[in-house]
Amino acid sequence: MLTADAVTLLGDAIPRAPGIWADLGAGTGTFTQALAQLLGRGSRIYSVDRDRDAVAALKRLVPEARVEIVPVLADLTSAFSLPDEPGGGWDGMLLANALHFVANADAVLTALVRRVRVGGRVVVIEYDRRTASRWVPYPITPDRLQGLAAGAGLSTPVITARRPSSFGGELYVAVANRVH
Repeated sequence: MLTADAVTLLGDAIPRAPGIWADLGAGTGTFTQALAQLLGRGSRIYSVDRDRDAVAALKRLVPEARVEIVPVLADLTSAFSLPDEPGGGWDGMLLANALHFVANADAVLTALVRRVRVGGRVVVIEYDRRTASRWVPYPITPDRLQGLAAGAGLSTPVITARRPSSFGGELYVAVANRVH
């Protein structure tokens, strides 16, 4: 996916306001770059991935002049810290095609949501109508996401966008807010 496609896909999910966000499972940064284009001036994005080559690519990103991108080598399924993480939590968190790699998605999502401030936004991009495979070992359908969100202290997810995937099935973008 190109950054322009990611911007379009995320368009209705991301507020146009400055904030501190985490892109978890960022890969080489397509969605990090989309966040940088959509968030307001003065934002910081922690772009987190467990793959050293991906983080090296993230370090080579040329961010929007108005947004700071902080690449971090960490596994979202394990405890990790971020530099200067605010006490009140992140304003938002993006999990783009990342949660379907996690066997215990309920526990991991719950732990990650605790790092988002109450009222903060959680954006999930996943595949709908995919069966388990080596590329999507633990599919997160919209119905499954509803249960995960409720257990993690999030509002009911709202789907803001869908698009066919070149890998089969359909991608969807869902937004929820931390309620407690």
